[in-house]
Parts: sequence; structure tokens; C-alpha cells
Amino acid sequence: MKRKHNPVARISPIKIFCHQIFLSGLEGKLLIDIGSGPTIYQFFSACESSQEIIATDYTDKNLQELEKWLKKMPGAFNWSPVVKYVDKWAEKEERVRRAIRRVLKCDVLKERPLEPVVLPASAGLISLCLEAACPTPQACRDALRYLRTLLRPGGHLVLSGSFETTFFMVGGKRFPALPLNEKFPREALQEAGFIIKKLEKVARAAETHLDNHSDYTGLFFLVAQRGD
Repeated sequence: MKRKHNPVARISPIKIFCHQIFLSGLEGKLLIDIGSGPTIYQFFSACESSQEIIATDYTDKNLQELEKWLKKMPGAFNWSPVVKYVDKWAEKEERVRRAIRRVLKCDVLKERPLEPVVLPASAGLISLCLEAACPTPQACRDALRYLRTLLRPGGHLVLSGSFETTFFMVGGKRFPALPLNEKFPREALQEAGFIIKKLEKVARAAETHLDNHSDYTGLFFLVAQRGD
């Protein structure tokens, strides 16, 4: 008997979380994505509630990939198979292109992460990869304090990450990650001056335990507000 394909099963928890958060009323004129990577999936939900989006990353290669996609350059990655489950995805792609105003270099380990660029204080930040960028727990705490300066008072940080990750694989290459315990996100955000509004934890799905791309034990997704 042929198994019926379920497209929802292919949607990762992080995509579901981003979709729910940005449709729940989290909105503002300017949104900054910290550590965009070469990906665009996070913008499909964000463009519904943000007029302007700034994409950022530390590596030049990721920035180049984003620029290639934005400008429809030869060799740009085709995201159609990934986003085709989104309603009116072709129109959404163009909407995302219009929303992304700039692609900038970012280093979360610097006190001014976007230096030398100075942006208006944003209504929201997305950061989905701090444990990959920060070598120590203190560096992660410092990064959260630095990111806070990019937000306006009352602005929101949408943060996700993984628990107890020591490595992840990309294209056959192994990269180190900072293993975080379940207490760390809450404690570090409170120390950095954030108020946690929503926090979800998800255990690693049983079917992924044979996946050797990473050794994480679970995921967290949260929304925090800059407290002043």
C-alpha cells in the first residue's frame, strides 16, 4: 500500500514557530535578522508583519548567497521546493524580496554587532543560531546584551536554539557549537535585561536520533521583550 505524502511532516518546528509568532501580533516597521545564513524561510512569516527587513550574517559567503537570491542572479539557490507549501509562494517570494532592504555584515561578539553601520532602533530581532556563533557561555551572555542595544524600548527578540549541542554538520564539514542547558536561555536573557514573554521547549524527535548531522537533545523557541 502506497503511503500518502503529508507535506506538514516536512515542516520543521522552527518554521512552525516563526509562522505562529509573526501571525500572533508581533509587528513593527523594522525587523533585523541576526545570523540569517544563506536561508530565506524565516522571512516568509516575518514579511507579514514587518515593513522592512535587514538580513545579516558573519560570513561573506552567506551574504553573497542572499544577494544572489535577492537579485535573481545566475546560480542563485532555488528555494521553490522548500517554500512551495506556502500559500501563493511565488507572490510571497517577491514580497520577501521587496521587504529585505539591506544585507549587512554582523558579528554578535562585538559590542556594536553591525559596526560600522548604524541603524534606527528596531521593533524586532530574530536570532536562530547564537550557540553556533558564541564560543563560551559568557560570550553568549555578552552577545544578548549587545543585541539588546539594537532594539527600541519594548522591542521583541525572537530567539531559538538547541540544547546540549556540541557539533553540527554542513556540507560534510563539522562545526563546533556551544552546549546550552535548559536553564541557560532564561537566566542569560534576564541578566541581559529582557523579559521572557513566551518559551517553548521541544524534545528531539525520535526519528532524528539516527541523524548524524548534530547531537542536540532538544530545541527551544522564545519571545522576549526589551525591559527598560
